Amino acid sequence: MTDLHPVRRALLSVSDKTGLIDLGKALAARGVELLSTGGSAKALRDAGLTVKDVSDVTGFPEMMDGRVKTLHPMVHGGLLALRDNDTHVAAMNEHGIGAIDLLVVNLYPFEAALARGADYDEMIENIDIGGPAMIRAASKNHLFVNVVTDVQDYEALLAELDANDGQTTYAFRQRLSQIAYARTAAYDAAVSNWMATAIEEKAPRRRAFAGELKQTLRYGENSHQQAAFYTDGTNRPGVATAVQLQGKELSYNNINDTDAAYELVAEFDPADSAAVAIIKHANPCGVAKGATLVEAYQKAFDCDRTSAFGGIVALNQPLDAATAQKIVEIFTEVVIAPGASDEAKEIFAAKKNLRLLLTDGLPDPRKPIVAYKQVAGGVLVQDKDVGYVGMEDLKVVTEKAPTDAQMQDMLFAWKVAKHVKSNAIVYVKDNATVGVGAGQMSRLDSANVAAAKAGRMAAELGLEESLAKGCAVASDAFFPFADGLLEAAAAGGACVIQPGGSMRDDEVIKAANEKGLAMVFTGMRHFRH
Repeated sequence: MTDLHPVRRALLSVSDKTGLIDLGKALAARGVELLSTGGSAKALRDAGLTVKDVSDVTGFPEMMDGRVKTLHPMVHGGLLALRDNDTHVAAMNEHGIGAIDLLVVNLYPFEAALARGADYDEMIENIDIGGPAMIRAASKNHLFVNVVTDVQDYEALLAELDANDGQTTYAFRQRLSQIAYARTAAYDAAVSNWMATAIEEKAPRRRAFAGELKQTLRYGENSHQQAAFYTDGTNRPGVATAVQLQGKELSYNNINDTDAAYELVAEFDPADSAAVAIIKHANPCGVAKGATLVEAYQKAFDCDRTSAFGGIVALNQPLDAATAQKIVEIFTEVVIAPGASDEAKEIFAAKKNLRLLLTDGLPDPRKPIVAYKQVAGGVLVQDKDVGYVGMEDLKVVTEKAPTDAQMQDMLFAWKVAKHVKSNAIVYVKDNATVGVGAGQMSRLDSANVAAAKAGRMAAELGLEESLAKGCAVASDAFFPFADGLLEAAAAGGACVIQPGGSMRDDEVIKAANEKGLAMVFTGMRHFRH
């Protein structure tokens, strides 16, 4: 096997024409013959380059609205022929098939059409056939053929040619081949997943997963783990689409926690009120609404000041100067918001390690998307939890009915509980969390943890009674026994929101009545593991 192989003839056929002219000129200057199709050929020719149309090579015109143009032995023979195989060479000579040493193809913009919500017929027309066929052929024959599918690899290709006197190394062609197969795999995944959704196939026999590298991370959850960050092409506003204005590179844990924070704060409509969520290890340590962002931040911070140190802060409105000034008073890892004022940016600029991420809007908390979780030997797939409960969905089950203010606090607590690891107990008062119990093995333990945090924070603030006094209590799933509810009542809970549905609901309702609590059932749970 010869490691080096020259590039004498190239086929360029691209939908995204970024950099095409410069690449064509660079290849022509190196003596490479150019073949092309349709719009690519016209663009190259208009730039003054000599280009041979693929239709002249195949002897067939492009037909069927461009659906058929490169699916021909004159093209695929040139890509697939083994140059060191006498039988292959004889076939090439007999049929006049010229070798193609370089294929440059990027595919019809299917993912872009999907992102803008194109209709079914338009999506079908954006499924590329000839492109993937050529890419797979060239990739298979990487012993001799170079295949480039990403604009970002044009520069590397030219550098490789310059370094090797117009030739490429086998290792370089192998790398291009791997990139190319990953591209067609991702493309097919996008098509198959879209079609499953379009025809309402809830559990396809085969499910494809794909992503595009956004960032190679220094390490994963721990320093001995390798990690990388991939985007899925859905363009959901959040950490994957955000622009980082300043600060160190995001870590694996930063990305995970920032996603949790932004998805939580998006539950609160910015047109209704400002909201702030402070996250630590993917769980909220403080969430609040306020007339202003700075008020919401202070209320969220006062839920658990200890845990807020080194946390992630998410805002549902653009960061302003007053809020920025408050945030920089303690060490914060990341702030994510839908925007920021110039004054706020200046305040943050003095804290060079503080990461500021700005997004183009908030994620829609009710938009269905697919969520994946890897387990040994497989992947669990489910719809993201977009369950919503409004005032009209609540069923009062106790003798005492909640007040309007209690209803508001219970709904607030319910939204937060949705984003707390199970078992989850959340205490809320005046649209702010005052205690959060997360991830405990029993609901009683979670109620204890939330109560302890509320009591400790009250002492830190110099208050005589717990922050939980008179609070609303949310439980992400039903109380299997009355003990967890009684613990919440002892902590100061005055009203409770929970799914209901336990075989001991009557026992729990009786306990609530005896304690003078108001309680409502949602009929929906929010487990989060």
